[in-house]
Amino acid sequence: MTADCRPNEARVPDATVARLATYLRVLGVLGDGAVTTVSSEELAVAAGVNSAKLRKDLSYLGSYGIRGVGYHVDTLTEEIARTLGITVHRSVALVGVGNLGQALAGYAGFATRGFRIAALVDADPARIGTTLQGQPVRDIAELEAIVAEHGITIAVLATPAAVSQEVCDRLVAAGVTSILNFAPVVLTVPGHVDLRKVDLAAELQILSFHETRKAAAQLAEVVTR
Repeated sequence: MTADCRPNEARVPDATVARLATYLRVLGVLGDGAVTTVSSEELAVAAGVNSAKLRKDLSYLGSYGIRGVGYHVDTLTEEIARTLGITVHRSVALVGVGNLGQALAGYAGFATRGFRIAALVDADPARIGTTLQGQPVRDIAELEAIVAEHGITIAVLATPAAVSQEVCDRLVAAGVTSILNFAPVVLTVPGHVDLRKVDLAAELQILSFHETRKAAAQLAEVVTR
């Protein structure tokens, strides 16, 4: 039976939180396909983890599934969404609307995952006042006022490296407590601020490493034939 007890979710490990986001994405696909129940094995395969790890992750939610049935897709979706704090839409500021920022502004997945881009901010006079995805691009000089106006606690940073720390400091001083950093630089934040970095170049370099290993393995296989 599904347990009613709720363990202390503040103790959920960071690695588990990251996987919960993956499970939520998979459950969304299943729900769109009118799937009502899913076994731990099926969900684990779709999420790219082993079933034991998935069951351990979901136990932090107090969700253990139903023997012989598995997990109800809608119920598990709600439990994970609640744990991740996205049962209500959160307002997000996107700072920096160059090429990457424009792509992020057009990403429909934010809205479907519980996030609303409430403000687009840039320092380039050529962009300020223009409209992107139906929203005006506002002057970074108004940053503090924008944060207060929309009650923003989460910001996405897609600014040039040279100004990223300065912008980050202003966001923190204005009350932002979570930052997703796409800028190619390591930022320093106070202990009460959560900072996540997305380094696209580093991820490509990791893939390049694996491609090199695969090519070497294929060459070694040919030589030993």
